[in-house]
Amino acid sequence: MSTPSPFRSPLPSSSPPPAPPQVATAHLDTFVQDHLPPPALQPDMLLDLPTLSFPPRLNCATELLDGPSGPADRAGRLAVLSPHGVRWTYAELLATASRIAHVLTEDMGLVPGNRVLLRGANTPMLVAIWLAVVRAGGVVVATMPLLRAKELAYVIDKAHITHALCESALRAELESAEADGNRLRTMYFLDEARGDWDAEEDPGTDLEAAMTDHSDWFPPVDTAATDPCLIAFTSGTTGMPKATVHSHRDVMAVCRSFPQHVLRATSDDRFIGTPSLAFTYGLGGLLLFPLHIGASVVLLDRASPQQLARAIDEFRATVCFSGPTAYRAMCMDPAPYGLSSLRECVSAGEPLPPVTRKMWKQRTGHDLIDGLGSTEMLHIFIAMRGDEAETRPGALGRPVPGYLAAIVDDAGRPLPYGEVGALAVKGPTGCRYLDDDRQVDYVRNGWNLTGDACWADKDGYLHYHARLDDMIVSAGYNISPVEVEGTLLTHPAVRECAAVAAPDDERGAVVQAHVVLANGYVPSPELVLELQQFAKAEMAPYKYPRVIAFCDALPRAGTGKVQRFRLRGAGGSDPSAELEGVTGDPASA
Repeated sequence: MSTPSPFRSPLPSSSPPPAPPQVATAHLDTFVQDHLPPPALQPDMLLDLPTLSFPPRLNCATELLDGPSGPADRAGRLAVLSPHGVRWTYAELLATASRIAHVLTEDMGLVPGNRVLLRGANTPMLVAIWLAVVRAGGVVVATMPLLRAKELAYVIDKAHITHALCESALRAELESAEADGNRLRTMYFLDEARGDWDAEEDPGTDLEAAMTDHSDWFPPVDTAATDPCLIAFTSGTTGMPKATVHSHRDVMAVCRSFPQHVLRATSDDRFIGTPSLAFTYGLGGLLLFPLHIGASVVLLDRASPQQLARAIDEFRATVCFSGPTAYRAMCMDPAPYGLSSLRECVSAGEPLPPVTRKMWKQRTGHDLIDGLGSTEMLHIFIAMRGDEAETRPGALGRPVPGYLAAIVDDAGRPLPYGEVGALAVKGPTGCRYLDDDRQVDYVRNGWNLTGDACWADKDGYLHYHARLDDMIVSAGYNISPVEVEGTLLTHPAVRECAAVAAPDDERGAVVQAHVVLANGYVPSPELVLELQQFAKAEMAPYKYPRVIAFCDALPRAGTGKVQRFRLRGAGGSDPSAELEGVTGDPASA
């Protein structure tokens, strides 16, 4: 028996629910609030579930560090660990974060509302710094370690950054960004893997040295629940990165949504994963969610699939957050790392091919939880547990409790079941860009238009089609690159692949597949033909890749997402991606 589908709801044109009473901000620096979108362009926030009821004053760092019953509730439990020997309890993490908060406010002059740039690999120290900034009423702006000076300068300028805490090994790019006139109050902290560094030539910038002069208790700033605490920049795969603003309430809302209703982790779990803490997927999975429930988390400063598998075995991790590429790579790695400790594994960031789900189940005996999220929404809002996948092959899932979804056309009208359209969602979190005209493209009538093309079945399960800007239209046919990629990945010669549209005089566009070959295979015209014939046999012939380019690696953003814009129109050679090999269309049918 089918159930009513939330996907049939049209985008309402009526007025949004009345705004809650205004609560006085704790911010003395109100730059972020002053540059939020006007109320008419902000999303509706759904907070009607009992678990999403929050007091008007809330500091999320207090909730994460001290726990619901105060610091004594979890003081002796392990909080964060690393391969370099760090094993901090919650009491030690709280003391470290408190000392850093003192340094920020007393030595660096931070006032509530100032923006603090964070630059570092995933380490216990970075977690403590994140918590310290928020505890002190600041606004965290975490950045990917691989960002260069030009990219950092853009972030610094866009968010009007005032302070920076940077890992010593990453200081060169930050100093280059500052040389362009972006002068920040900056301190550097230890590169955990490298060891001590010499700060004598730059006295007063050693964070660890400054911490020794301060108390291990810092009273949290009495922030309003709606005060901003986080600016997360999008990966910039479709243009200049956008700065998304999230509040203390938003942070706690995601802690009470996906992990509570879908992940179902407990305080006895040990989290681990690959995404950077600067990526909101990693922030949730490797900081917010484990700390919220009093669990422990293993933080890997280097997290290749092989290093992840080794650490899972060494630390007996039970909950893993990563992406399809890493899960597939661990399945194909012949090294005998034990993964038997794992209990729940989450895949997000990119579409999860069915073949990868199947490989992981065969390798570990466990299903993957698939999720769709976005920086704008902070974390996962559509998800499906692995046991559901067996009865819903190819489905992405249903809205996480607290969220609503609709599949609509360009005018915002609901589409019939089975018809591909734009995904619109609303829930306890939503998109608020910082000083950005693109807000009107993402939020309409209170709904968030995520940029994903999807369709829904009659039971309300969402099926992913593509990013709207990745859709391939060839000779009038609408082709999903996700389907093409999922099909090619079932061929033993294909290790990774990405499908994009390539211009074509006759068809307007054709499917072009960029393929990373598995070990033992070499590019050849014969292999191109084999892959094309294989694709034709597995799906409708009009979907097969008429052009195939072999490459050593797919271009990826710091988040791990494939940068398809660098592949479009690349032909057989893309200098930025170093694509090379055999291209063409031997099968002309």
